[in-house]
Amino acid sequence: MPHSFGYRARTRSMFSKNFREHGQVKLSTYMVHYKVGDVVDIVANAAEQRGMPHKFYHGRTGVVFNVTKSAVGVIINKRVGNRYIAKRVNIRVEHIKHSKSRLSFLQRVKDNENARIQAKKDGTSVSFKRLPAQPRESRPVSSEDNYPSTIQPIPYDTLI
Repeated sequence: MPHSFGYRARTRSMFSKNFREHGQVKLSTYMVHYKVGDVVDIVANAAEQRGMPHKFYHGRTGVVFNVTKSAVGVIINKRVGNRYIAKRVNIRVEHIKHSKSRLSFLQRVKDNENARIQAKKDGTSVSFKRLPAQPRESRPVSSEDNYPSTIQPIPYDTLI
C-alpha cells in the first residue's frame, strides 16, 4: 500500500511526548506573557491538538506579530526554491515558548557597554570584536615534580 500524505503524516516521534512527560499541559504554560516582537520557538505539544502548527514549523523560530486571547501570530521565514517567504501562522500558546537564541547576544551587549564605560573612565581603548579561540600562551612544561623518565617494558616471565 502507498503511504499517506496527510496533514500529520510521518509525525509519530515529532508530535509524541517524551518519556514520563505525558499528561495535561502545565498551567504555567498559560501564564507566560507574549508581546509583539518577541522571538519564540515553535514546539508542538501533543497533549493539545487545537491550534497545533503544521509539521514543517515544528522546531522553527519566529517573531510574534499578533497576540490574541489564547493564541499568537508568528512570522516564520520559509525557504521556497531560491527565496524566502514570510509565512504568518497562528498558533496556540501551548505550542510556543520564548526563544533563548538572543540571550547570549543581549548579555554581550550589556558586557560591551560596561567595558566601554570602564575604558572611557580609565582612558584606554578596548576592542569589542569577537575573536576565535587563540593559541595558548607558552609555558614551561617541566618542573621539579614533572621530570622526564624512561619507561621500559617488563621482561617476559613465565608464571609456572
